[in-house]
Amino acid sequence: MTDFLKRILIAGALGFCISLIILGGVARAEESPRIDHTLYWVFPADGTITDSFGTRGGHHKGIDIAGEEGSPIYSVDHGTVLKSYYSSTYGHVVFVKHENGFETVYAHLGKRLVNEGESIDKAQVVGVMGNTGRSTGTHLHFEIHQGKWNLTKELAIDPYLVFGNGEVGQSVFAKVHDPYQVVEVSKDIINEPGVVQHVIKNGETLWSISQAYKVTVNEIKHLNGLHSTTIVTGNSLKIPANQQR
Repeated sequence: MTDFLKRILIAGALGFCISLIILGGVARAEESPRIDHTLYWVFPADGTITDSFGTRGGHHKGIDIAGEEGSPIYSVDHGTVLKSYYSSTYGHVVFVKHENGFETVYAHLGKRLVNEGESIDKAQVVGVMGNTGRSTGTHLHFEIHQGKWNLTKELAIDPYLVFGNGEVGQSVFAKVHDPYQVVEVSKDIINEPGVVQHVIKNGETLWSISQAYKVTVNEIKHLNGLHSTTIVTGNSLKIPANQQR
């Protein structure tokens, strides 16, 4: 009888230990990903912030970045493509699950360049900026979810928590963690009437330069005889001076 009771007690103790292990594993699985795990993320697009998190009565669960149609959209970190499809609301959209537990969403794309199940690198191009789905202009709608995305978006967080505070109308730059880098614009060297010479700095794009001078990308391309948006650091660009404020 004593041996029988011992066996019961041992079995009970083992069952209790196993339960603790299982419950501990579940608890760890349900822990929210931590913001400090995003310290090395890069910003997904060049352009200008046009809307922030929490607007529209709290229903806007991301930020909007307006930019040049067809410009690249980058993944903020390495991960796996969970979804890549066309949505009536998001338009062409890509969902990426990151190893740290976060999910990011890239919406209203003009074109998707990755497929579901694909492993992607940090700063890999996932698509190009467009105006698809429920959208009123060319832009990227970007969301961060501190866990799995769902229809209520209850785990959505403000991207400013990751990339620092910005504001509507502010220029942002892709493939860096600090997207609000100050662009020093040389506006004092004029070699011909109505034209400013601008020396291209590291990280600048035709879009960011056009925004700094309040001109269009096409105006800069036409004045400089450019056939693409590719520019080289250290080269000089002619800018229409009469368009400045």
